[in-house]
Amino acid sequence: MSAPRKQTARSVPVVELSYRFGFDAAHHFRSQPKNHLYRGVHGHSFQAEIALMGTPRKPHGFAADFAKVERACLALRKKLDHRMLNDIPDLPHPSLEHISIWIWNSLKRKLPGLCRVTVRRESLGQACSYFGTLTDTPEHTP
Repeated sequence: MSAPRKQTARSVPVVELSYRFGFDAAHHFRSQPKNHLYRGVHGHSFQAEIALMGTPRKPHGFAADFAKVERACLALRKKLDHRMLNDIPDLPHPSLEHISIWIWNSLKRKLPGLCRVTVRRESLGQACSYFGTLTDTPEHTP
């Protein structure tokens, strides 16, 4: 009888792919005080970047299909571009934080490996990244 084989960890390459799309939209924050700069209707040019994490698969070496990513993002862009963000269902308080979460929730079932959504207002130097939530699974339990 031979000795049991020692198991060794195998390295698996992990990559992050990203895709960025822009949209112009308006919003307001009625919950702010009357004289607050952001209480009234105002607009921005936004840039949204989604990131997918995965490993290159055979035979093509792709971790994700960019055509599928682009289709999903284009459909989402059509819902956001030149809109009043407050009027979008499930987005009544369209801060950068809530826009990032809304985009995540809109894409998570369509894009396996989604690991980050970042929404930027380049002209103001502002951005917010959302990474999803930790689930209560053994690999995520502290």
